[in-house]
Amino acid sequence: MTATLIWILVVLVAVGLYLSWTAGRLDRLHARIDAARAALDAQLLRRASVAQELATSGVLDPAASMVLYEAAHAARQAEEELREVAESELSQALRAVFADAHQVDALREAPGGEAAAHELAEAVRRVPMARRFHNDAVGAARRLREHRKVRWFRLAGHAPFPLAFEMDDESPVALVERAA
Repeated sequence: MTATLIWILVVLVAVGLYLSWTAGRLDRLHARIDAARAALDAQLLRRASVAQELATSGVLDPAASMVLYEAAHAARQAEEELREVAESELSQALRAVFADAHQVDALREAPGGEAAAHELAEAVRRVPMARRFHNDAVGAARRLREHRKVRWFRLAGHAPFPLAFEMDDESPVALVERAA
């Protein structure tokens, strides 16, 4: 009888340790999502700031400056639920303004244009990487949260279900190729 109780106790302790380890893993994934989202927000803000600065510098033609400024301003001021749309519109504006290699060449020839083109190209190049890191962390947390043991024992606690950041982050080819 005591041997059976000891085995039951050992099994309960093992199950408890496993559930505790899984809850800790889920907590670390949520922390990773928070860190990746902060990095993504920083890269998006940097891209919008550089685009807005470039639009007000007088280096671009007035129509391109206006399109770029409005899209960058909208991306910086967007509410959280509209942020993905605003960032996608900034990506589209960047592609429209820098669709032609001649526009990039004109930017580079202007005083201070070489540094501005390089800074914008770097900002544009980092956004897809930051978004990929964030969405990978979200995917890992979602897969773990879908397991029965996590749902049955409520190991996620009150943490909100993680959402991926979906946006158009395609870079303007002419800008990125010229900067490389």
